[in-house]
Amino acid sequence: MNSTELELLKIIADMDGKTEGAYNIRANGQLADRHITENVEIRSKTDNPGIDIIIKPGAENETVHIPVIISETGLTDLVYNDFIIGDGADVTIIAGCGIHNCGGEKAEHDGIHTFFVGKNAKIRYIEKHYGEGDGNGENIMNPTTIINIAEGGYMEMETTQIKGVDSTKRVTTGRLADGATLIVKEKLMTHGKQTAETEFKIDLDGENSSTNLISRSVAKDNSYQKFVSEINGNNICSGHSECDAIIMDNGRVSAIPEITANNIDASLIHEAAIGKIAGDQIIKLMTLGLTEKQAEEQIINGFLK
Repeated sequence: MNSTELELLKIIADMDGKTEGAYNIRANGQLADRHITENVEIRSKTDNPGIDIIIKPGAENETVHIPVIISETGLTDLVYNDFIIGDGADVTIIAGCGIHNCGGEKAEHDGIHTFFVGKNAKIRYIEKHYGEGDGNGENIMNPTTIINIAEGGYMEMETTQIKGVDSTKRVTTGRLADGATLIVKEKLMTHGKQTAETEFKIDLDGENSSTNLISRSVAKDNSYQKFVSEINGNNICSGHSECDAIIMDNGRVSAIPEITANNIDASLIHEAAIGKIAGDQIIKLMTLGLTEKQAEEQIINGFLK
């Protein structure tokens, strides 16, 4: 891989030099490098593009990197990745996609990730999206995440998109069994004419299952964001979704919540707040010597931290 591709790996997956644990690197639609461990098997699919990642039951403190990078204009890359997390396993999976598009055509990555989280297993899933280039071609990313959590399983998902993605549709669905927990933390920033859509649909099927969906976003310039969350409480359960957004310039944000209690003991909450940066916050930072632009950047960085 060239220096540009190596820099993308560093940005989206913190892969710099020797990487510990298992990994699978996909570059421009092809396998670039792979390493497996005693407790982590990675194998290419035979029916679709993509991979199966299998974590052995009881595996502890495992780390898996599965980044995708695109440095060719005009390329559309589609992958189907399945994650089988064995009962009682504990693993961190670091994914993400980076696009470097210096051409007049679009570059697109669509990833369909399906998780099967075993009983009492624990997974932390980190996904970063980043785009760059000369501005002549579009960078498009459409991640779909399908989550199935067995009894007592726990999954925490952190998604970040801060720069360079012209269009994205981010869809996450989940089905939770007894005592299962799903936490999602989303950080998103758009600028220019970019568009971003987030859709959550979580079914709390199991007794004492729970979910917490948290979105923090900033819409600058003429960009547009849409946040849709649907939580269905089908048992004794608890669900919470929260959308906080800052709008700047001519940015627009829509938040569309839907919570449905199909059980008398389902406890569901939705919160949403959209607005501009408060003037007194900017003034306070300016009294400390910051310019107005620096004050805005400081507030945004703290908001998305």
